[in-house]
Amino acid sequence: MTSTTRRDLIGRAEPPRDVPERLASQIAFIAEVDRLKTVVRRSPLLAADRRENDAEHSWHLALMVTVLAEYADEPIDVARTLRLVLVHDLVEIYAGDTFLYDEAASADQAEREEAAADELFALLPPDQAGAFRALWDEFEARATPEARFAKAMDRLQPLLLNFGNEGGTWHTPGVTEAGVRRRKSVIGDASAELGAYASKLIDLGAQRGWLRRDGGGDGVGS
Repeated sequence: MTSTTRRDLIGRAEPPRDVPERLASQIAFIAEVDRLKTVVRRSPLLAADRRENDAEHSWHLALMVTVLAEYADEPIDVARTLRLVLVHDLVEIYAGDTFLYDEAASADQAEREEAAADELFALLPPDQAGAFRALWDEFEARATPEARFAKAMDRLQPLLLNFGNEGGTWHTPGVTEAGVRRRKSVIGDASAELGAYASKLIDLGAQRGWLRRDGGGDGVGS
């Protein structure tokens, strides 16, 4: 997909021309991120027999932050945490959702997502472009309480979906209990209570045969 076709979602409908440049840029960005609804993840929905898309995932994380913020081990700015979870997957519009079991795709994931961030956020006016990029970088670095909690929600949400689907992506070849625990440890980094809850889900999943107990693979459940 070329940059030209990436940015014509509003242009193809011939929007008004007599608007301030700043507003036109903001509307173009808002139209462009509509593409997030087309990026399909591996996680299965609980309420329907299909996989979720990135926009649904981001909305779910925002709601989880609102509901579960009281369990953060450190005080967090809820509004900032909401911005982090809403921004964190936008780069997948261009970079795609990298399946965690795909080692070949994971090899250049950081490079692809950095390039996508550079291109996507540049659609915004410079001040907002810098602010959105800073939020994305903050989420990736997990150096703030808000970023750690946002990342915890990003790991807890698909865990809930997999458990509710009696395994979901846990049935992917190579996924093991030990691998899932390693991947989900970031939940406990932000919330001891939610980390303990996640561990109980993994325990039950393994007990019920939805998650392999053997250590024969390095699965990193999504």
